[in-house]
Amino acid sequence: MRFLASIAIVAAVGGAPRARADKADLRGIDDVVVAAIGRGELPGAVVLVLHRGDIVYRRAFGQRSLLPMKTPMDLATLFDLASLTKPIATATAIMLLIEAGKLKLTDKLSDHLPAFRRKETEDITVEHLLLHTSGFIADNPLADYQDGRAKAIERLHALKPLAPPGTKFVYSDVGYLLLGEIVEKASGMTLDRFTNERVFTPLGMSETGFLPRGALKERAAPTQQRDGRWMQGEVHDPRAHALGGVAGHAGLFSTADDLAIYARMLLNQGQHRGTSFLKQETVRLMTAPRQVPGKKAPGLRTYGWDMLTSFSANRGEVFPKGKSFGHTGFTGTSLWLDPQSGAAVIFLSNRVHPDGKGNVTKLRGQVATIAGRALLEKR
Repeated sequence: MRFLASIAIVAAVGGAPRARADKADLRGIDDVVVAAIGRGELPGAVVLVLHRGDIVYRRAFGQRSLLPMKTPMDLATLFDLASLTKPIATATAIMLLIEAGKLKLTDKLSDHLPAFRRKETEDITVEHLLLHTSGFIADNPLADYQDGRAKAIERLHALKPLAPPGTKFVYSDVGYLLLGEIVEKASGMTLDRFTNERVFTPLGMSETGFLPRGALKERAAPTQQRDGRWMQGEVHDPRAHALGGVAGHAGLFSTADDLAIYARMLLNQGQHRGTSFLKQETVRLMTAPRQVPGKKAPGLRTYGWDMLTSFSANRGEVFPKGKSFGHTGFTGTSLWLDPQSGAAVIFLSNRVHPDGKGNVTKLRGQVATIAGRALLEKR
C-alpha cells in the first residue's frame, strides 16, 4: 500500500539564488519532483543546485515523514546519506592520509590488515578498493554480522575474492568497509572521529557525521521500521547498523546545506574560505577518470566517485560524460558535480519511507538534466 503525501514546496531562505542561471528554467525541477511525490515514488525531498560557488536553487518538497505522523519536509532536514558515505567520508579520508604521507594508492591491503596476507588477496591495493576492482563481492551475508562487531570483522577478513584484482568491476560495500578499517589503522582514530576532526569540522559542516544525536537526530528524515521502531537518525543499512552505525560504506548523515559546502570545496580545487583543505593535485588525483572493466566496454570511475558506469543515471542527459562525477545512496540520495561548469546538483530524499517501495532513479536523472540544461546550455 502506498501512502501519498500532501505536497508542499518550501522555497529557499537565507540564500537567495543569484543570477547565474535562468530561474524559470530551474523551476522545472519543481514540476518533476512534485509529480513524483504525487505518484508515491518518495514522500519528499530537498534539492539544492550550486553554480560557480553560488546557490542558485534550494527547495524542500512534500513530507519528511508520513508515519507515524505527517511532518513537512524542510530545508534543515537531516538525511541518511547511505552510500554517499563512500566518497564524502571514506575516500576523502583516504585522500587526506595520502597527503599526510600515511598511505599510498599502491599500498597493499595486507600492509594495513594482516589477515589478508595470503595468496588470493596479497595483490589487492588501496587503489583497487577505491575503484571497486578488488575482486571482492558486493556484500557478504547479513548472517556474518549477527554475532557482534569483532566476529563480523573476522568474517569480513576471511572473504576470498571472486576475481583477480583489476580484472572485474563489482560495486562493493565490502571494499569500502575495508577502506574504513584502513583509515582507522593509518590514522589511529575511529572513522567517525577522524572524519569529524579532519573533514567536517575544518569545513564547517556542523550537521554532518555518523551517529547523530539530540536535536540533530530529531531533524532526521525517518526511513523504515527496525524491530518495531522507526529508524530516525539511525542508519538504514543493516551491515552498518550491526557494526554500531559507523562503517566505510554507509552511516553518514548530512543536510543539503552542508553538502553544498563540501561540493563547493571540491569544485574550488580543494580551497575553502581562503585556505587549502585539499591540495589541488589531491583533488585532481581523486576526481580524474580511471578505466574499470565493463561487460561490453570499459567504464570510468574516480577514486571514490562514479563517472560513467551502469550506476551513472543521476548524471542526467546534459552533464559531460567522463568529465563530471557523482554518487548515489540507496535511501534516495544523490550528488553530481561538473568541474567544467562549476555546477553541483544535490538531491536528498528518504524514498524508502515508509515501506521501502519508493524509487527515485528516474527522478534524480530528471533533476540533473533540468539543472544541466539551465546551467550549461545558456552560458
